[in-house]
Amino acid sequence: MKRITIDPITRLEGHGKIEIFLKDSGDVENVYFQVPELRGFEKFCEGRPVEELSQIVTKICGVCPGCHHMGSGKAADAVYGVEPPPTAKKLRELFFMAHFIHSHIAHFYALAAPDFVVGPDADPAKRNVLGVIEKVGTEIGTEVLKQRRIAQEIQALLGGHQTHVVMNIPGGVRKGLTKEERDDVLKKGEGFVEFSKFSLKLFNDVVIQNKDYVDLILNGPYSLTLHSMGLVDENNKVNFYDGKVRVVDTEGKEHCKYAPDDYRDYVEERVETWSYLKFPYLKKIGWKGFVDGQDSGVYHATPLSRLNAADGMATPLAQVEYDKMYETLGGKPVHATLAMHWARLIELLYSSERLVELASDPDITGSELRTPLTNVPDEGVGIVEAQRGTLTHHYWTDNKGIVKKANIIVGTTNNNAAICMSLKKAAQGLIKKGVDVSDGILNMIEMAFRAYDPCFSCATHRLPGEMPLQVNFRDKDGKIIRTVKRD
Repeated sequence: MKRITIDPITRLEGHGKIEIFLKDSGDVENVYFQVPELRGFEKFCEGRPVEELSQIVTKICGVCPGCHHMGSGKAADAVYGVEPPPTAKKLRELFFMAHFIHSHIAHFYALAAPDFVVGPDADPAKRNVLGVIEKVGTEIGTEVLKQRRIAQEIQALLGGHQTHVVMNIPGGVRKGLTKEERDDVLKKGEGFVEFSKFSLKLFNDVVIQNKDYVDLILNGPYSLTLHSMGLVDENNKVNFYDGKVRVVDTEGKEHCKYAPDDYRDYVEERVETWSYLKFPYLKKIGWKGFVDGQDSGVYHATPLSRLNAADGMATPLAQVEYDKMYETLGGKPVHATLAMHWARLIELLYSSERLVELASDPDITGSELRTPLTNVPDEGVGIVEAQRGTLTHHYWTDNKGIVKKANIIVGTTNNNAAICMSLKKAAQGLIKKGVDVSDGILNMIEMAFRAYDPCFSCATHRLPGEMPLQVNFRDKDGKIIRTVKRD
């Protein structure tokens, strides 16, 4: 049996490899997606005061620290049984919208766009953000960097730092926003809206107007028929910071809708020996293996899933784009993996509009920033939407607030089984008997993986007891000359 290895996978956060096994006929027998790194942050949390965790967990990942800060902050609120005042909640969400904006810009332009703007089988030396800038022009490239920088500046203003965020404390936030600062954020938010509209137009011109790309999205080896998960408000509209988790089935009908405290009634986790990532599934359906379809317990938690799970967007311009996407792709729900990129840009527009709404709200400059703590700490769950999917933080403490146990289910963990299945389906569709397995083919397999915008520093939490290890020794030409293993 022949093996093809993609190691390392490119354009991702963290480390991963893909092992493709071919039959003697040349067709794909199986595909394994392996993550050879371990973070295990739940163990780092044990023994720490719960009020410190929102700062500690930002170190899980430099790409999405704000998501962990918010999920952890909400879990700490729940541990103390306290509800932050309206100004504090709106400041948190304002920060969070800026965080979504910077991350979605980075993923689309630096990680996803090379496959569409430059081309999936282009020279690897050109298939990167520099190749994108060469295609679209330095003026647009400069604007991409500018808008992402501005989003980071807003995070630093509100969070104390764009990466090492310190704004949340149990029951509220550390500092407020002056009217002068609010006016500046509002002006920048209006710029985000215009940039989001431009990004959607670019996607429309380069991808949607290209029949080959649309055919690849709809009819290529890039689809999985799975349940969809996302956080929604009381009107079942998309919300990233607050609400209930809604899951719809493969036909768009509601499977369940639950509050954060109830997540264990609906989501179960399992492990496989070949990965440090856990494999969540829908508990009421059960684990049926790596299969898709209505009877499968595997689900998606992605930008596309959030749109599938919701009845619409909570802002007007994003709603127009939401309707356009579903009309173009044949109605709800959409199961085309590559459509995640389109959904991500719609979310970019929503985040920008929502940031403007929050900055325009009179409460945003209020002075009531924290609700006093009066309850004995115990147990709490916080759920937000990370850019990569639904994020759950669950803490158990003693009566002094010292963490006894922590459980974290991140967006990429939710999508672990789906990523494995997407890679296998793409490989089976692209590699056939007699096909020359070129670098372009391998990149097109990676495209199935890249659509999820996975983050492995966040996701590797399984502790197998003893850590398997493989060390490859290479000569000056990169050839492996010796391998040492510990299984």
